[in-house]
Amino acid sequence: MSDASLTRLLGLLDLESIEENVFRGTSPAEPVQRVFGGQVLAQALVAATRTVAQDRSCHSFHAYFLRPGDPKIPILYQVDRSRDGGSFTARRVVAIQHGAQIFTLAASFQRSEAGFEHQSQMPVVPAPEDLEDDQQQLLRDPALAPHIRAWVARERPFETRSVLGRGPFGENGDRPARAAVDHMWLKTRGSLPDDPAAHRALLAFVSDMSLLDTSLLPHGKSIFANVQVASLDHAMWFHRPFRADEWLLYVQDSPSASGARGFNRGAIYKRDGTLVASVAQEGLIRPR
Repeated sequence: MSDASLTRLLGLLDLESIEENVFRGTSPAEPVQRVFGGQVLAQALVAATRTVAQDRSCHSFHAYFLRPGDPKIPILYQVDRSRDGGSFTARRVVAIQHGAQIFTLAASFQRSEAGFEHQSQMPVVPAPEDLEDDQQQLLRDPALAPHIRAWVARERPFETRSVLGRGPFGENGDRPARAAVDHMWLKTRGSLPDDPAAHRALLAFVSDMSLLDTSLLPHGKSIFANVQVASLDHAMWFHRPFRADEWLLYVQDSPSASGARGFNRGAIYKRDGTLVASVAQEGLIRPR
């Protein structure tokens, strides 16, 4: 597959500056009812980064999804320059559509400095070259329901290769129940410029793509099943440098589900075992 979808995504992340601290983003022309949460995460992070000195990089953000985004109209991102300190910079971003807040993000940036270091160990998993592309594997299933097949067949800016597999999906979106753990290799379908901020924004985008689905695994459901799903919040910490166009292992688990909400965690490693980012998210998983 060509990297045309990656080029389009990079275009979506190149926000238009329309006023001091105000940016405008658009959504892809796809037949969807709401804006993908990862897109809003990435665009808001880009908006915040545009107001910060280049010697400071984002080390964490915390976000809340307040209302579904409308893909048919632009999204305005208003940046509040909360603080510019000696070592840290804080920004708050509010995304607005139809005169209402749909999303908020608080991000912190830091100048590079040395200190104590330790990290958790990466799980032992097969190399990505020993696994099949998730999209190709799922599309080979003759029993895949038409609406699921259409969703799987869309051009995607990221290639993913799951260690444990994402399916098979039944006609109603059900699948065999298993432990709430998933390991997935991922990288962009094409090379990227040497801009660390762009790599962070792209990793934020893809971090929302499969995490919520992890909390449905022990219940034999998927996002295609008779379940109302939506990201409620999303937090991410960037620990060390990385490239989104090189293979990264996304280790995901869901330690709890209750109150129609699923809690999910993620750890992202480079091939050499370096932990580069951590993720946490709670999402709505309401049985219909």
